[in-house]
Amino acid sequence: MVHKADLVIIGISVGVAVGLLVALLIFFGIRWYKRRAHLRQCANERSVSVLPIRTNGLDTSFDTSASLSSSVTVRVSDYPAKNPQSSWWSHHSKDRFASASGIPNYPYKDIQRATQGFTNVLGQGSFGPVYKAIMPAGEVVAVKVLASNSKQGEKEFQTEVSLLGRLHHRNLVNLVGYCVDKGQRMLVYQFMSNGSLANFLYSEEKRTLTWDERLQIALDISHGIEYLHDGAVPPVIHRDLKSANILLDQFMRAKVADFGLSKEEVYDGHNSGLKGTYGYIDPVYISTNKFTMKSDIYSFGIILFELITAIHPQQNLMEYVNLAAMSPDGVDEILDTKIIGECNPQEARSLAHIAHKCLHKTPRKRPSIGEVSQAILKIKQRRLVKEDTMSFVGEEVSGVLNRIERQQTELRKMASIDERAAE
Repeated sequence: MVHKADLVIIGISVGVAVGLLVALLIFFGIRWYKRRAHLRQCANERSVSVLPIRTNGLDTSFDTSASLSSSVTVRVSDYPAKNPQSSWWSHHSKDRFASASGIPNYPYKDIQRATQGFTNVLGQGSFGPVYKAIMPAGEVVAVKVLASNSKQGEKEFQTEVSLLGRLHHRNLVNLVGYCVDKGQRMLVYQFMSNGSLANFLYSEEKRTLTWDERLQIALDISHGIEYLHDGAVPPVIHRDLKSANILLDQFMRAKVADFGLSKEEVYDGHNSGLKGTYGYIDPVYISTNKFTMKSDIYSFGIILFELITAIHPQQNLMEYVNLAAMSPDGVDEILDTKIIGECNPQEARSLAHIAHKCLHKTPRKRPSIGEVSQAILKIKQRRLVKEDTMSFVGEEVSGVLNRIERQQTELRKMASIDERAAE
């Protein structure tokens, strides 16, 4: 009898142990599954895409990871085509994307009304028309319509909203909303009334930028890039810096725009092709297919020389720069003729010296964007001090002349009194 009781106790103990073991296995299995699902979701939300092949032409970006044979010119009509069967944006993905970005998603009809039926055209972008719009609250914005039949365009759209949803700086163009409705993908930006830097440098219809404006624009751009490289967490590499992507507000202050090619520095995906704009691309990136912050520095160096010379990178800018580098004052020969006489040659040489450092063939020898900002700021400060000094000297000379004039007046009065007394 005792023997049977022992067997029963042992059996119960074994059963309890097995039950506990099974329960633990189930518990850890569920935890593992949930953790894996969470990591997968995070990876999907943090994935960063790149910009596609763009229509060939001046200032166009490209992506050689796609087949060049499939690159075609797409005619964009005045009204965005409706494509309700877009498979990328399901209802679930739209909701998840909106909540992740924190940027308002406007209905199609609101954008249509704000752009006056898509008739208020500002210009033609690489991926479609850009419209001026007045939102219900009275805010003036720019609406960029992406091609509805481009899968790569959808990736650019996702990149822009994902990044600009968390990037905010006075020298970045703010994304104030987007539209994912009726098969359309539209980006709503703050309105930049003076357009792009490229238009001011190369369009005959625009007035000439003063040297002081060019220095301020260079400083503004550097501050925008500095925020991307040193202020954003994680840091962001723009990857398509060019004068066409620098926009100017009503006060001629510059802001960096177009983040379709941008990626977070921690992104470790495999790059399978060259991306960017001819004339601005770091030669080291071309040879290694590795884009770093120093590649952004190279592109900024090109923009600095654009500000100095008003010569487009796709019109042999670097040949002129290399020739000018043969003598200390060689930059004087390639200075924009429209500002000769107004521009201080020494300041132009100093800015060219900074640009040359940005273009150093060895990336690690290029300065950081913080160092570039400080160097440009010093040029601005020296200019302001000189202006203040000249103003002070001018005021002193004016004061002396006024005193001499007052003294002469007093002397004439005294002489007049003496003459009357003598009579």
